[in-house]
Amino acid sequence: MEELDQQLAELLTPNRKDRRHLVSLLQEVQRKFGYITKEAMLAIADFLETPGSTVYGIATFYNQFRFTPLGKHPVTVCMGTACHLAGGRLVLEAMARELDIEVGGIASDHEFSLDRVACVGCCALAPVVIIGDSVYPRMTPPKVEEVLVCIRPVSLDESEKQ
Repeated sequence: MEELDQQLAELLTPNRKDRRHLVSLLQEVQRKFGYITKEAMLAIADFLETPGSTVYGIATFYNQFRFTPLGKHPVTVCMGTACHLAGGRLVLEAMARELDIEVGGIASDHEFSLDRVACVGCCALAPVVIIGDSVYPRMTPPKVEEVLVCIRPVSLDESEKQ
């Protein structure tokens, strides 16, 4: 907690003590930590002398803000029109099932997180999944397991079998 306070202190400088800086402060917290914690929102509210509910309301209004950390391998499934029509929903369901996490969640081992987005701009390759910085075009539910096998870390039990 003390470390969080110290890191937030670097962002919460006197020249930013104005409510018009709220969104940019939230963006910087997310950039620094990867997501926005309840403690960070309360610290910003305290700093700006505004109710915590106001900061929470702004943070939840914009879908750019995350409230859970990303996994080591963030998985993003496009649900834009082209991807949706090409089976994006089925790919998303298969990904959630295979990773055993819900959309917006993170795996218990923190290896994977799963999100959906409105469009990634690869409509000709629909449906599209992005894992980390890699784009996986023309995904299908059966290809989900195939892709994840190449990314998942090998457990000790599996490596001993080889």
